Amino acid sequence: MTIQCDIAVLGGGTGGYVAAIRAAQLGKEVVIIEQDKLGGTCLHRGCIPSKSLLRSAEVFAMMQDSEQYGIAADGVRLQFEQVQSRKQGIVDQLHRGVQYLMKKNKITIVRGQGRVIGPSIFSPQSGAVAVELEDGEMETVVSKNLIIATGSRPRDLPGLEADGKLILNSDHALQLEQLPASILIVGGGVIGMEWASMLNDFGVEVTVVEAAPHILPQEDEEVARELHRLLEKRGVTIYTSASLQLDSYAPQDDRLSISFVHNEQTIELSVAKMLVSVGRRANVETIGLANTDIAIENGFIKVNDVMQTSESHIYAIGDVIGGLQLAHAASHEGITAVNHICGEPVHYEPSQVSRCVYTRPEVASVGISAAQAKEQGREIKIGKFPFKAIGKALVHGDSEGFVKVIADANSDDLLGVQIIGPQATDLISEAALAQFLDATPWEIGQTVHAHPTLAEILGEAMLAVDGKAIGM
Repeated sequence: MTIQCDIAVLGGGTGGYVAAIRAAQLGKEVVIIEQDKLGGTCLHRGCIPSKSLLRSAEVFAMMQDSEQYGIAADGVRLQFEQVQSRKQGIVDQLHRGVQYLMKKNKITIVRGQGRVIGPSIFSPQSGAVAVELEDGEMETVVSKNLIIATGSRPRDLPGLEADGKLILNSDHALQLEQLPASILIVGGGVIGMEWASMLNDFGVEVTVVEAAPHILPQEDEEVARELHRLLEKRGVTIYTSASLQLDSYAPQDDRLSISFVHNEQTIELSVAKMLVSVGRRANVETIGLANTDIAIENGFIKVNDVMQTSESHIYAIGDVIGGLQLAHAASHEGITAVNHICGEPVHYEPSQVSRCVYTRPEVASVGISAAQAKEQGREIKIGKFPFKAIGKALVHGDSEGFVKVIADANSDDLLGVQIIGPQATDLISEAALAQFLDATPWEIGQTVHAHPTLAEILGEAMLAVDGKAIGM
């Protein structure tokens, strides 16, 4: 059987289903091909379930420390089975919401494994998709344009392939039925540090090993150092500039041992579990790209600034193209691709996409860091303001961290904002809007921020760029 449509989307994750909705809004007939559940990694194995667990961990830690608020909470105990049940309930609710959006927008869902095929009797050009359905039957989706949104999966470390028992990846960790007594997290990037923060709050003994000179290698070094300090203050052990000795790995019945080199010393470690968090691989191997002229670069599909591949009628978005492997980035890449297909105005600037880390405290940033600005040869000025000087942060009992603003010394352009502290992932949106509107730090500093709010810190940090902060 052949299905004809205007736009086919291979992959129903966040980028894919958002692209489909945008295309339907523009009057296009749309088909999504998805072999698993709509919502993809973000909804089922990433953003949503992990943030649900992080919230439970945060509440547990707060209740254990409730006496600072004048509240004695005796007998607080963790019910991890209920934590997992709550997480699944949230995922299920949002999954139903996505399914509703598909029906509302009259988007056809073809369930099965899709493979792009070359020119054939179905189409004179590559880009049709052969789909092996759940019952083993075959169906072909032929479209004028194809959007590839097949996402990514956790990357294995050669010699430490995840088995779901002693060695876990983030997919396995989300399904834990019991918390381990101890865990070694290999990789101090975003996912690794979120798990370190969460498991520490749940009472797990956590050790992190990172090969780079500091954790969160893609973020501002000063922010990374502050997160390192605060997590170690809570009891997380972190080794940076460290290298695992893979040949030392020794699995046992319910534990594993491994050694690593740090500061020219060999450190041996025995833990209950290991979480390997060393990035993600694009899902490009089994989707038929060999039948096309689509270019692959460093394991990812190569696209231009409007998400076109080297075959102009085929687009690619999300994790499969590398770059910012973030759900909100994938969504806007999908909108960009559809707008370009339909001749609508296109605006997508990756440098204006906020990056968020949901540790405790949270980390968020937009734009570039001071180091990156200097690498570009820019003359800069920096404003910095601490949460300790913000009344709402003190009221909340969460006043660690700061906001750092980077501006061009000559043009006053806002180049970047980095935040570490309470609700950083929400506060960063104001900075992202400022960059989108090309606002200067002075303009944001002149904006009246309500008192007492955490958002006051952005106004103060912007004023601090020119040494005019009021609260310091």
